[in-house]
Amino acid sequence: MSTTDTGTGVPTITGRSRDQIAQRLAEDLQDGYTVNLGVGIPLAVPHHVPPGREVFLQSENGILGLGPAPEPGAEDPDLTNAGKQPASMIPGGAIVDSATSFAIIRGGHLDVTILGALQVSESADLSNWYVPGRNPAVGGAMDLVAGTPQVWVCMEHVDRGGRPKLVRECTFPLTGRGVVTRVYTDLAVFHVRGGRLTLVECAPGITPEDVRLRTEAAYDEAIGR
Repeated sequence: MSTTDTGTGVPTITGRSRDQIAQRLAEDLQDGYTVNLGVGIPLAVPHHVPPGREVFLQSENGILGLGPAPEPGAEDPDLTNAGKQPASMIPGGAIVDSATSFAIIRGGHLDVTILGALQVSESADLSNWYVPGRNPAVGGAMDLVAGTPQVWVCMEHVDRGGRPKLVRECTFPLTGRGVVTRVYTDLAVFHVRGGRLTLVECAPGITPEDVRLRTEAAYDEAIGR
C-alpha cells in the first residue's frame, strides 16, 4: 500500500490495477449476456471472461463476438476494437456494418454496456465524454446508456489529482441522467439500489474507511449483501 500524499491532503493508496478492475467486473458477467465494451479499462474485459461462460462482447465499430487481443504477430490490421487496438473474434462471432451495430445498441438488444467514466454522481448520473477545454470524445455513449438496461462503469476511484470521481453532482457534461447501475473501481464495487449508490465490496487490502475518505458522493453500505 502506498502512502504518497496528494494535493488533496488525502494519502494515496493502491487497490486493484486497471487490469484487475476489468477482471473483477468480468466475474459478474452472466452466461448468455450480450455486452458492449467502451474504450479504456473496458477493453481489458475480453481477457478475463471466465472459462466456459458464453458472453458475446460487442464493439460499436461492428464486431459481435469480440475476443482477447491476438498474440504478437497474429494481428489482423482489418480487425480492431473500438479503441483501434488489434482484436480477435470468438467462434460464432460476426462482423456487421455500422447501421446494424447501432441498431443492436438502439434497439435494446444488449444486456449490459461497460463504460469508463470521468464522474458518477450519487444519483447515478454519468459523465464520460467531454472535459471542457479538451477535444470531446466521439462515439455512441449517449445511445448506449439510453438503450441498455444495465450500465456498468469501471474507472479509477480518484482522478490524477486525487479528487473523487464519485461525486455529489457531476460537474462535467452529462452522458445520461440516472443511468449507472454498477461501479467498479480500484478500491470498491458499488451497486445502485433504489437510485442510490450502495457500497457492496471493498478491494483486497482496502477498508470501508479508505473508500469513505476518497468518495464525495453519499452512499449506503451493504458489504456482503
